[in-house]
Amino acid sequence: MPVFVYQAMDKSGQPVDGKLEAEHEFSAAAKLQKMGYIVLEVTEVKESTFGKTFALRRKVKIGDISFFSRQLTAMLTAGIPLTRCLYTLHEQTKNPVLQQTVGQVARDVEGGISMSEALSAHPAIFSSMYVDMVKAGEMGGMIEEMLQRLSEQLDRDKNLRDNIRSATMYPIMVIIFAICVVLAMMFFIVPIFMGFFPEDVPLPLATRIVMGISDSLRGYWYLYILTVILAVLGLRVYMSSEGGKKTLDRLKFKVPVFGDLFHKVTVARFARTLSTLLGGGIPVLQALEAAGPASGSIQVANAIKQAGASIMQGQSIAVPLKNSDLFPPMLVNMVAVGEETGQLPELLGRVADFYEEEVATMTKGLTAMIEPLLLMLIGCIVGSILIAVYLPIFTVVTSIGGK
Repeated sequence: MPVFVYQAMDKSGQPVDGKLEAEHEFSAAAKLQKMGYIVLEVTEVKESTFGKTFALRRKVKIGDISFFSRQLTAMLTAGIPLTRCLYTLHEQTKNPVLQQTVGQVARDVEGGISMSEALSAHPAIFSSMYVDMVKAGEMGGMIEEMLQRLSEQLDRDKNLRDNIRSATMYPIMVIIFAICVVLAMMFFIVPIFMGFFPEDVPLPLATRIVMGISDSLRGYWYLYILTVILAVLGLRVYMSSEGGKKTLDRLKFKVPVFGDLFHKVTVARFARTLSTLLGGGIPVLQALEAAGPASGSIQVANAIKQAGASIMQGQSIAVPLKNSDLFPPMLVNMVAVGEETGQLPELLGRVADFYEEEVATMTKGLTAMIEPLLLMLIGCIVGSILIAVYLPIFTVVTSIGGK
């Protein structure tokens, strides 16, 4: 969503300036007027595609939002007015991006708009699920309960992400270590052995290949670095596009070993989010609209969007979920039972619990299984290079012994 810089005056005539996210300039001006400001100037902040792709921004983590929600819940439960709570949290928040955002939300709420509307102006930080839950809490007069539900939901989501990170971090670190070892051998060890080989001794093919790679790396290292940088940048640009995101989303479910893990994480997120939203009193269609993107999968989000259209035509929730072939039978059956018994939030919560436990178990098993395989892979690579280097020495010794 575009960002606009504004200059305005408040009700007392004091100058006010800041930034605001809105769909267009007129929408930004309307939001400012609703906040009680007299709009003087609204200008869109232009940012190049290159800047959007490669800009380094400090992100607001799920843990930061969860902690903010718990603190706000405690303060509201203690009877402290909402505006004062927000200003207090603005002073206490350590993350600079979140601190600035909370300050803006506090000023917006003080200007007369609801908290949910103030939060909706920052979609990069507060998701549609978060905004919908807060809005439902405002309408039902139970915003403290909704914020507590949100903090629990965010904590569970953080645990899922931590499990994925623990399963993928070790292989990545081992692969990086293997690359460093191979490069060190090519730059320093192989050249030393190359000086031992007599020129009249025919070298085995494996040795010639290793020596050729070593010469190429040492002579044209800058070309390799440039190629890697261009490849990374090109891949990053592609993955930031819609086509790249869809491709990555399809591939991550087909990756050997890890594909099943990613699928279970997606199902757990969807079930937990939908359970939280329905339990908070959000209508089914609105809850599905928020739970689809919250799953972290474009395929699931599109399937849920199509399911919403089917539900509007009178179908049950379980039928379009089953037809999408993205959801396991357990979830589909539990949804069907939940619709019949009126206990859909509770049953979805049980499904989420089951798959979250499955993810935790899988991550432990994957780490134990991948560790020896990666060590064997490194040993094979290093061993192959050493054998290729020592083969000519064996040839020389054999030829001398034959004479």
